[in-house]
Amino acid sequence: MKKYICCCLLFLLAISCSKSTNNKDLSKVFRYNEHSNISTLDPAFAKDMRTIWATTQLFSGLVQLNDALEVLPDIANSWEISADGLNYVFHLRSDVFFHKHDLFGKKKTRKVVAKDFVYSFKRLLDPEVAAPGKWVLNYAKHFEAVNDSTFSIKLKQAFPPFLSILSMKYCSVVPKEAIAYFGDTFRANPIGTGPFQFKLWIENTKLVFRKNPLYYEKDSDGSSLPYMEAVAITFLPDKQSEFLQFIQGKADFLNSIDVSYKDDLLTQEGALHKRYRSKIEMIKSPYLNTEYLGVYLDTETEKCLHSKKIRQAINYGFDREKMILYLRNGIGTPAINGFIPKGLPSFNNAKGYTYQPEKAKQLVKSYKEETGDENPKITINTDSQYVDLCEYIQRQLGKIGLKVAIEVMPPSTLRQTKKNGQLSIYRGSWVADYPDAENYLFIFCKDYFSPGGPNYTHFSNMQFDALYKQAIKTTSREKRHLLYQRMDRLLIEEAPVIPLYYDVAVRFMHKNIKNLGINPINHLHLKRVQKIK
Repeated sequence: MKKYICCCLLFLLAISCSKSTNNKDLSKVFRYNEHSNISTLDPAFAKDMRTIWATTQLFSGLVQLNDALEVLPDIANSWEISADGLNYVFHLRSDVFFHKHDLFGKKKTRKVVAKDFVYSFKRLLDPEVAAPGKWVLNYAKHFEAVNDSTFSIKLKQAFPPFLSILSMKYCSVVPKEAIAYFGDTFRANPIGTGPFQFKLWIENTKLVFRKNPLYYEKDSDGSSLPYMEAVAITFLPDKQSEFLQFIQGKADFLNSIDVSYKDDLLTQEGALHKRYRSKIEMIKSPYLNTEYLGVYLDTETEKCLHSKKIRQAINYGFDREKMILYLRNGIGTPAINGFIPKGLPSFNNAKGYTYQPEKAKQLVKSYKEETGDENPKITINTDSQYVDLCEYIQRQLGKIGLKVAIEVMPPSTLRQTKKNGQLSIYRGSWVADYPDAENYLFIFCKDYFSPGGPNYTHFSNMQFDALYKQAIKTTSREKRHLLYQRMDRLLIEEAPVIPLYYDVAVRFMHKNIKNLGINPINHLHLKRVQKIK
């Protein structure tokens, strides 16, 4: 067995693969490509999916989410929440140890205690660290280690989504010794408690994790997790090359679909082409991501957008169902039910904007008669990935009497200019950080106006804000969801956004990969993955 693992590691540590390498060497190695690269392995900076995926293998926290988005125990094996929703008390497992390292002395490891969470949370809030995830503790008033196995948190006010927020990688436990020793280079020398431990990182080329022999979780038969001996991540930047790597069997799974290969892989209806069905499996899940066009309501350049009639006309004026079928091969759900996406319990089944071109024409006509503006014009700003959608909308809105221009810019420029209120209409995505609709609704509250907050539309509605304040104090899930749905209906009526579609998470894997799973926040959990010979 040791000889086998050694051979496997020698393969992984090589920058390039030998053509003579036997495929059996890879039977305990899970391989995938990250085309966007990774800049850090510090969970306090895990703000994007590529970093979340990597740090999920290395770190763990008090609680975790399963694929059904239920909050389950992790390092905390139980907890109590006070009736008023202000006090949380977590009871920690006694068998959780940090990854082995010389920093911990002769034993090369030590047990995790409540003080480690105090340190990790204080670090998250430290202005000198400047961690992007410090917002997760905005509602925390005080936290302390009651004893080695008990950690308590007191909130400033009740906030029902708080428990699920604690499942985020920002809230992972880290050892004080490692931070003190490595400082800023902890990003490339991570030490956690997760199912895998850090082995090698050749930046821009390859990242390797090894199985953590001290990992505390077991399967239902009592066998230790993880099943795989290693995880190997490559960094091919080109998505077409990534696809070819997967098809050639050099990667074990492929996440999502790119326009460069979608027609080769999928039929127009969104099914696998016959030539791949014997070798590849496709799994789908609702993905907590709403793709939309946002309208900056304080625009001074395209004042026709101040009119609710024009915003509603845009919403009625294009066929979302055909757009998804023909431009996304059926991968996605037309957003005709509001801003809250499918996959959340509070998803709003109320009727939103369906394709009604005659109604859209009448709204544009009414606007022209009221204002005397005979040539209303709008500009949709997007990055290159969504040009096809925007051109489709452009053609359809032209038929209702609305002239549309399209401005294409790099993603970084798009983010910065919409933040600064320089774009009248922008193509946007809102991906959930945690599985609660509050995550989708707070971005329309007046208190969060950009550039200081994420309300890029500058939507302001007193009734909406009042409902929000009521909702985040409501501990009853059912009552809170009803409030969320009322807020969503207000967004439909006032139309500060044009929802395009609710995303779908799609994963492709070779037939020998088992237990990979999929979930509505598209997190990657590899501790139960097996590769069958």
